[in-house]
Amino acid sequence: MHDYVIVGAGSAGCVLANRLSEDPSTRVLLLEAGGRDRSLNIQIPAAFPKQFHTKLDWDYATVPEPHVDGRSLYIPRGKSLGGSSSMNAMLYVRGSPLDYDAWEAQGAPGWDFRSVLPYFLRSEDNVRGASQYHGSGGPLRVSEQRSPRPMNRRFLAACAAAGVRPIADYNGPEQDGASPFQVTQRNGRRFSAADAFLRPALKRPNLTLAARATVVGVEFEHDRAIGVRVRRGRRGEEVVRAAREVLLCGGAINSPQLLLLSGIGAADELRAAGVAPRHELPGVGRNLQDHPFVTLIWEVTDTRTLYGAEKPRALAEWLLRRSGPLSSTVAEVVAFVRTRGGLPAADIQFHMGAAYYEDHGAESYGGHCMVIAPVLVSPRARGQVWLRSAEPEAKPAIITNSLSAPQDVDSMVAGMRLAREIAAQAPLQEIVLKELKPGAGRVERDELEADLRRRLMLIYHPVGTARMSDTEPDAVVDSQLRVHGLQALRVVDASIMPLITRGNTNAPTMMIAERGADLIRARAPAAAPSLQ
Repeated sequence: MHDYVIVGAGSAGCVLANRLSEDPSTRVLLLEAGGRDRSLNIQIPAAFPKQFHTKLDWDYATVPEPHVDGRSLYIPRGKSLGGSSSMNAMLYVRGSPLDYDAWEAQGAPGWDFRSVLPYFLRSEDNVRGASQYHGSGGPLRVSEQRSPRPMNRRFLAACAAAGVRPIADYNGPEQDGASPFQVTQRNGRRFSAADAFLRPALKRPNLTLAARATVVGVEFEHDRAIGVRVRRGRRGEEVVRAAREVLLCGGAINSPQLLLLSGIGAADELRAAGVAPRHELPGVGRNLQDHPFVTLIWEVTDTRTLYGAEKPRALAEWLLRRSGPLSSTVAEVVAFVRTRGGLPAADIQFHMGAAYYEDHGAESYGGHCMVIAPVLVSPRARGQVWLRSAEPEAKPAIITNSLSAPQDVDSMVAGMRLAREIAAQAPLQEIVLKELKPGAGRVERDELEADLRRRLMLIYHPVGTARMSDTEPDAVVDSQLRVHGLQALRVVDASIMPLITRGNTNAPTMMIAERGADLIRARAPAAAPSLQ
């Protein structure tokens, strides 16, 4: 029997497996439904979209969304060691300090920015070295881009000309401004949570990894979790026991699905899906949040873009030197902006790159392009994950209600207009041939809003479906990450976020697991720094 059973070897699960197995007297089992992470499409940074709709992807989609022309929105989730850290664009972003202060204000003491910053630092091995806001010597390498596109200088100059100032560190005390992204890479290769945390820990005899092991339910004795039911190939179903705790790290789709399959949720909804209710907890699966985005794309005269990055010469350069266009994250420049007065922090994050990116990379264009994509980082829309049936292999139903809030639409349309304003500045305007998306003829508010609803996508950041709070009635876990009303069961992943962070969510997810490991081990919180 193991002391801890961790469900999911994604960003959070890899961190937990490492930190819990640091104690040689503790026996840890890590279960992962996917396989190994050996694919070149994982290792090559620019190839991340090639994982979509493959065996490396859980390949989720929403039900028809009423506010985006009835379209289903695609939600890729990594299904291999490293989880979505093996599939994402490797952009190292923490969010605004105000995000974490809001977590605490919503009933999560100990999760304010000053308290969580030490856990970001603990993980980090930043190429810039240690400072008040960054760590050095941690497991996770945070690098500058290996072979940035020359167009990045134009993006930054055009942002400045449009009034978006440069910022030296968007992960510092202030977020607003434009900067090149820092990335979770090492020497031009993806550096996932599996690379950073899991592989070093697998040398320990007290950590066991079981890949291709699908967990289909949590086992209980009365109100205490004692293990999980697992399916492995043709071996059928077996129960794996946990002497201390079961730790769910499946992410914002899989963790609530597993809770619901285990009878934990709203009783009437469980019965409708054919599941016998065990524990009434109506918040399970609710509070779903994601960052919606839309792309604005121009054809350009600059020939040093990512067009043709799949050619043999570029592949050879990456294989031999780990450099060149294939080391790109596609979006290489970021800008955080507030589209109107009175906002406490940015509502739009721009992803900019020397590439054509539409329909999650599935659509191509025969020429050199640039993209500026406004991303709504403070969405008011809330969605839900729920069961279609009691069969664990059935994908859950998902809805985000994207663009249901008028303020969200206002921010996105303002972001589209600001993207055009940036592109109209001399450093970029002088290389622009024509606007491809949404097209120069669409200028009126109703035309931009219609285009937004027709083309809006989600940018792979689902969170919030097992909300953390000690006080809110729809909370699923408390500030110790323990499932309310049950024993020996915690959720430790992005699903516990009460409020989505302003920016890419991978770094915050690893932080959650770093702090979660201390809570599980009953260690004193990491010392909070004195911030200026």
